[in-house]
Amino acid sequence: MDLRAANGVALRFHAYIEHLSKATGHADRHAPLGEYCTGLLLPGERKSIEPIAARVAPAEVGAKHQSLHHFVAKAPWSEADVLASVRSFVLPIMEKTAPIRAWIIDDTGIPKKGKHSVGVARQYCGELGKQDNCQVAVTLSLASDSASLPIALRMYLPEAWASDDERREKVGVPDEIVFQTKPQIALDQIRQAIADGVPQGVVLADAGYGNDTAFRNGLGTLGLTYVVGVQGSTAVWAPGTAPLAPRKWSGQGRPTKLLRRDDKVKPIKLSELAKGLSRKSWKTVRWREGSAGDLTGRFAAVRIRPSHRDYWRAEPWPEEWLLIEWPEGEDVPTKYWLSTLPGDTPITALVDTAKHRWRIERDFQDLNQEIGLDHYEGRGWRGFHHHAALSIAAYGFLVAERSPIPPSASIIRALATQVPAQAKGFRPRGTAQA
Repeated sequence: MDLRAANGVALRFHAYIEHLSKATGHADRHAPLGEYCTGLLLPGERKSIEPIAARVAPAEVGAKHQSLHHFVAKAPWSEADVLASVRSFVLPIMEKTAPIRAWIIDDTGIPKKGKHSVGVARQYCGELGKQDNCQVAVTLSLASDSASLPIALRMYLPEAWASDDERREKVGVPDEIVFQTKPQIALDQIRQAIADGVPQGVVLADAGYGNDTAFRNGLGTLGLTYVVGVQGSTAVWAPGTAPLAPRKWSGQGRPTKLLRRDDKVKPIKLSELAKGLSRKSWKTVRWREGSAGDLTGRFAAVRIRPSHRDYWRAEPWPEEWLLIEWPEGEDVPTKYWLSTLPGDTPITALVDTAKHRWRIERDFQDLNQEIGLDHYEGRGWRGFHHHAALSIAAYGFLVAERSPIPPSASIIRALATQVPAQAKGFRPRGTAQA
């Protein structure tokens, strides 16, 4: 890459940082903003504060470390404002290529060995694929057919933390933060996105959110369609079945308006419903091209009604799609989704939409491995959310550049020319080798 091309990337990065700097407030924060985002984009084993200081200011690591630490961990700028600024810059560029088609809800786990960092508890960590000590953050991302971008991130604060005033004070949890489940946090993020006028899409989420009936109902109340994962133990009314009508009034007592069930008319588990479908119900569907060829699977789609506590309702729940994936050779289905997409939606479109969640998995793989989202070493609430917002800001520049992910060598080289070389033999804390 020649110097002219490098200068082009550097100038665009400078314009991007100038755009974001308005969200950090005081002018003294503008330089640390650019330096921290630069450090996140440059190659390096660790992307915590001291290694970043060593990359961007090798001649004055101590002073730069102190400056960046104050900016990330203590300065009172709003991470929500920065993320909104990232969105306002990147989203128009994304939409030039393809419209937004999905809002993706997910959570990312960050392993932690200690117990004093904010929100750390033994809980499921997606990065490890098991229960372990970690922090968990709930995210909302926008996705088109060609790109995706996280626009909201908030830590899930376990109930043991939320109710412990002493621990809250030590790590600076704001007074207004109370215990909320992950689906409740996600709904708050979605409401804010609607209020901000973000282009809407179909809401996608895994079974951790889809199993929550209040979450699905909340999406419906907000006027959003969804395709969300559910577990096979979920009960629904099979195609052609429905709850019994209210009992006829006998003329005595108060008339009842509630739906009924009995031993013969009752909901069925999704796993049992899938086993009872005819062979012709299953179709092989291709949803996208993968690195090793077309991605295909065996699916069935039927119209069902949810059954959750409908015995307290006067009317049945509206019909929805049930999408089931049952790969050839497997003893049982592997995935189930419920969807409020229109009743005439073809199965190919249902599968394509449900599988669009892969984008957020790719985003967080790159955010963790390339940008260093999971490298923050501080313990406080503010520092955690500031580092996360700056990580997304750095990632947003790559999305705006439409560069290959992980970050292309051309962008890395272009930004590297803007910082001095690191002192020979310097070894910041957290590195495995010099």
